[in-house]
Amino acid sequence: MFEDLLPEIRSRFPRLEYDYLGHSRVFLDNGAGSMVLGEAARAEYEARLNYAAEHDAPAEESAEAGKVILKGRRAVADLLNAEEAESIVSGESATSLLFNLAYAVFRTLRAGGNIVTTEYEHYANVSPWLELKSRGFVDEVRFARFNPETYELDVDHLASLVDSRTRIVSVTGASNLLGSITPLEEVGKIARERGSIFVVDGVHLMPHYPVDVQTIGCDFLVFSAYKLFCRFGSFMYGRKEALEGLEPYKVEPAPERAPWRWEHGNRDPALFAAIAAVADYYEWLGERVGVEPKGFTGSGRRLKIKAAQTAIREYEVKLSRRVLKGLDELGGKLKLYGPSDPSKADVRVPTFSFTVEGVENRRMVERLWREHSVFVREENFYSRAVKSLGVQGVIRASFAHYNTPQEAEKLLGSLKSLI
Repeated sequence: MFEDLLPEIRSRFPRLEYDYLGHSRVFLDNGAGSMVLGEAARAEYEARLNYAAEHDAPAEESAEAGKVILKGRRAVADLLNAEEAESIVSGESATSLLFNLAYAVFRTLRAGGNIVTTEYEHYANVSPWLELKSRGFVDEVRFARFNPETYELDVDHLASLVDSRTRIVSVTGASNLLGSITPLEEVGKIARERGSIFVVDGVHLMPHYPVDVQTIGCDFLVFSAYKLFCRFGSFMYGRKEALEGLEPYKVEPAPERAPWRWEHGNRDPALFAAIAAVADYYEWLGERVGVEPKGFTGSGRRLKIKAAQTAIREYEVKLSRRVLKGLDELGGKLKLYGPSDPSKADVRVPTFSFTVEGVENRRMVERLWREHSVFVREENFYSRAVKSLGVQGVIRASFAHYNTPQEAEKLLGSLKSLI
């Protein structure tokens, strides 16, 4: 069913098959930034033209700008199944939102204790906490390991690191290098039992998974709009009590209530218009896929969005299974970093990082592009995991739901010809 919709899905992403120069391509760099939904780009353009006025003035344009911003907050709340629109904070990037959160913790809570995170985090979810340690706010930042054979989080090790002095447990939803999914509900339970603030970096998980902040039970979750088929900009969900219980930095005249006291400067209606269009796209997709999300009690628009997210998840597991089988068939010269068992493709997202024996990463990426029009990337991806892996960088092919089985075969065939 989902594969039957792929031509229509792909038609809604104008630059998916051809770049701006008209170069045909297989785009597999979605982990760095997804393709932009056409409706999101048009909504951004119209909002930029129509709503230049500040949203709290009496003019019609100003009132409409305020409505656009509120609609965008509600859209993000729908995507996350958050309790209310006022629980949604916007920001420049997930990195800036996490630094802002760290500074709020620094200002509000007493010094001491520790913070627990993992060895496969993006540094956006490492550096803010190391900053608190360098300033003497916490005594230690502890890193839970991942299994070196399965590349899955060692939850028992994480649990052993969380104690009565753990102020924050902050984990990624999915590793942007390994593709491993963090069992968030399990980690959240550990954090709550110790009375720790539970933070989720949802940047690499959001495009691939039916994220539900109420089910996860997190206090905060951040994600980036530009990795969710939208423009640049990011959002943070905060549980009401958590948003109100911390003291973020703000200018004196700014409102004292959330979410506004967490936001620095004026809000851009264009960002909110664009993310609202993304939520509309999910709603449309949910109407088409005919999937019933298991255990979800919501209704109406949120049920449709969750159906779309569930269908995307199911399709991508199948796609991952095919890629994993194909990579294994290429032989021992290719080293995959991440869960590799096709029968357990449900423990990962479709992000595949690897190296090829005897070939420099940069050279392989260049040849995939120049000779086969396959767009992948090589670097360390700001991931702490490279330290544990003992590598400087990897080649990463990162899929999204609009990528086809044929594109997966194109990647595999291209690699086979080059190895």
